[in-house]
Amino acid sequence: MEHYWAHGPMFVRELQELYPDPKPSFSTLSTQVRTLQADGFMDHEAFGSNYRYFAAVSKEEYRASGLGGLVDEFFSSSYKNVVMTFLKEEKLSVDELKDIIDQIESGK
Repeated sequence: MEHYWAHGPMFVRELQELYPDPKPSFSTLSTQVRTLQADGFMDHEAFGSNYRYFAAVSKEEYRASGLGGLVDEFFSSSYKNVVMTFLKEEKLSVDELKDIIDQIESGK
């Protein structure tokens, strides 16, 4: 998705050229792009028998959908459970949480 947001519409061969060596195979990239299309994140335009793909969602929409899926599947659809897990595992301190609350309350 990052390549499509950065470079715009392109064919899978063009996408493949953006990767460093050893490049992923054409079939691997094609499968990934078609999976993203089936999930509604990509779309395409036909050029004869070839397809030029493009991002159908913004980076923000993609990020929100991915985060929402994680929260639904692993945290019983509760963002509170996410925060509590971060606190329990010491990935987020109480002081950091207070800072977040202060920023929210001040409208930042």
